[in-house]
Amino acid sequence: MTSVPPIRIAILGAGIIAQSIHIPSIHRAGLTLVAVCDLSPSRASEVADRYGVRAVTNPADIFADPEIDAVLIATPGSHAELTIAALEAGKHVLAEKPLALNEAEVDRIEAAHHASSRVLQIGYMKMYDPLSARAAREIAELRDIRLVRVTVSHPADSPQIQHLRLTPPTNDADHAEIARANAYEAEQTEIALPGASAEFGAYFRNVIHGSVIHETSLLRGLGLELPTEWSAEIFPALKGTEPSSLLAIGTSGDVRFVISWNWLPEYPEYDEEVKVLASNGRVEYHLAKPYVLEERSRLIVQRHDGQERQDTTYTEINETGFLRQLLAFGDSIRSGSPVLANLDGVRRDIAALTAIAVAAKANT
Repeated sequence: MTSVPPIRIAILGAGIIAQSIHIPSIHRAGLTLVAVCDLSPSRASEVADRYGVRAVTNPADIFADPEIDAVLIATPGSHAELTIAALEAGKHVLAEKPLALNEAEVDRIEAAHHASSRVLQIGYMKMYDPLSARAAREIAELRDIRLVRVTVSHPADSPQIQHLRLTPPTNDADHAEIARANAYEAEQTEIALPGASAEFGAYFRNVIHGSVIHETSLLRGLGLELPTEWSAEIFPALKGTEPSSLLAIGTSGDVRFVISWNWLPEYPEYDEEVKVLASNGRVEYHLAKPYVLEERSRLIVQRHDGQERQDTTYTEINETGFLRQLLAFGDSIRSGSPVLANLDGVRRDIAALTAIAVAAKANT
């Protein structure tokens, strides 16, 4: 039998999601982890030692290493700069969201991607959930859809990650590089939202592009066309570093889209559901919670014939979209299979999220 050469991958960013989900999923997906990179030397060493791999603090060292085939970028904030550098170095890239904050960044990434002939996949893991394809098929059979509603209950980190027993990070990261990256993100925010306050700009990056982007990408993955017109409200008023909730209502033909993102810091766990209401039925999709390796989503499909109604509940294998996206990434590298989470979707997300932000900014 012909052996398949391993895909040697490095992870950039060794934070909560990398430690709890990405690295274990890399092993489950059959990829070979060879290095962990983080701006904090102590965190890089701790996580790398745990898996017997190399610890790195400068991403340039990862990109210059010919023994590394691919990178998973899981650093905070926009991933445009690292993605471009990785592609230019000839690496395959799986980049966490947000990939970019504006269209100009996407243009630069697209140019680097075309020149590289490498795989570029964005970490929209909910599109890869084992039940997302089934949910999309069920939604496609609905007639006369009237309402698409996404409801998110978002707690602070502590209730979500307490079970992980992670070591608190040491404050030894490269603060000059963090300041430079923050300044870059502020510049990109100004391009997307000219004149936005520093407070609103932070909300745009951390909540709208940091979390609500999951909802827009998921809706696309379910075969739904994102609205181009939105009204939005942030409540209570932004104050300090505490997030606020967001209510966004979009219009696409006769269909109304409602995204209700709720900041509930003491709520015990992240919760997300999508409901699609139509004349001939209803679909409810309850998404798996993050930070749990073997969490299952749940799909409820309701159909009716006259007064008779049928409710069907679907579950799938105990594995998450995080694992499925890595399996897909590996397939694209090995066989050239099409990438589901691609740059075209990023552009559509940016258009919708910017429209939501502009509408919310007008109400602040």
